[in-house]
Order: sequence, then C-alpha cells, then structure tokens
Amino acid sequence: MEDKKHGEEQLCTLEKRGNLFFLTLTGAGEHRLNPNLISSLRSALFRLQSDPSASSSSALITTAHGKFFSNGYDLDWAQSSEPRLQLMSSSLRSLVHDLICLPMPTIAAVTGHASAAGMMLALSHDYVVMRRDRGFLYMSEVDIGLVIPNWFMALMMSKIGDPRARREAVMRAAKLTAEDGVRIGVVDSAHDGAEATVAAAAELGEALVARKWDGHVYAGNRRVVLREVLEAVGYDETVTKVADKAGSKL
Repeated sequence: MEDKKHGEEQLCTLEKRGNLFFLTLTGAGEHRLNPNLISSLRSALFRLQSDPSASSSSALITTAHGKFFSNGYDLDWAQSSEPRLQLMSSSLRSLVHDLICLPMPTIAAVTGHASAAGMMLALSHDYVVMRRDRGFLYMSEVDIGLVIPNWFMALMMSKIGDPRARREAVMRAAKLTAEDGVRIGVVDSAHDGAEATVAAAAELGEALVARKWDGHVYAGNRRVVLREVLEAVGYDETVTKVADKAGSKL
C-alpha cells in the first residue's frame, strides 16, 4: 500500500503486517512537513480506516527512513508566504486531528531527528519509542526566533507533565536524546539502532492489539483525554508572525 500517483515522488508507504499497520516516511531526506507530504500521510490514514479490520485488533506504527523522522515545517516551500504558511499549518493540524481520532493505538518509532513540527508529529501518537544512538527531539523555535503556536504547547502539556521538563524542551531548546526523553517522560523506551526501535514498536503494538479493545471506544477515550489539544488545533495564531521570518526554519 502506498501513496504514489503516476509521475509523483513517493512520499510515504502504508503496509499491513498481521495486525499492525506501518506508515513510513520514505527516502533519505528531512521529511519536511509541507502540504504534499501531509496530504500523503492523511491519504494513507484514510485508506487504513477503509480496511475492514482497522478498528478491531489493530495498531499503527509511524516511522521514517534516513536520519530524520521529520525536521519540521517546510518553510523553504512556504517562502514566507502567509497563504502557504496557513495551508501548511492547517494541513498539519488536520493530520494531528486524524491521529487523535484514529480508532486504534498509535506508536511513533522515532529513528532520527524530530524537530519542532516534526516533534509534534511524533507526540501526536499514543506512544513514542526512540533510537538512542542517533537523533534528537528538538523544539528549535527559541533558537531561530519564532514563537510556538498555542496548539504545540497544548500537545506538549498533554504529554510532558513536569513543568521543568517543558521549560527544558521549550525555553532552553534542549536537544533531547532518547534517554533524555525517557527521563522526562515523553519517550516510552530507548533502543539501539533503527531496526531495534521499529522492532520494539512492533512488540508494543502486538501487546496492545492483544487487549482486543474496540477501536472506536479507544478513540473516543483518547478524544476525551486530549480534549484540550483537539480544541487548540482549530487555530494557529502564529502564521502571520512566521511569515515575517524570511529564511527561518522550524
């Protein structure tokens, strides 16, 4: 299963292995989050939900090829154009909404760097497992002169309970290793190498599938737990400010 149309570059694949769906950002690039990539990811999730087995005894694992899980928004594509930034932001917020409403457990297998919006993509999953020997979780905004959107903070607050840990991530722009992520509670486990990280995600996925939860009930409970996040993703107040930062990158 893949999101490739005639004449288009393949941006992601969706593969079912037993009870698990693997959504993979393909290629060795930075997996910058522009509308094309986000549309491909949303299309894959739509097709996943069209599978008759998707809401019963299934789990989703999202991972990526190369040294990046995702290096954030594609501001080179946006070229500081406010309409493009609005499209990029609304597209990602829709993807996050899709993940929160997906009728199955979700796991991000972070095998490379996840920066800013890329970190938000990872945190939009129920669980995060991460490669310990390469890659950082990095909220870069204060380093590059940008203010993070309120919805970023709402998502971080739902995932990182300790305000000191949130300060470290946001106000110091700490480059968090997998071990750091485990320490502050944003990463569930750390593993040696990409293969071991994906294998750990699969093991966790199988354990969750074995509980035989009703997927729609599971998603309903997630929506309750993340109610503030769902409310926050409806709006991004920072788009106009970002448009004034020519050449900046999230």
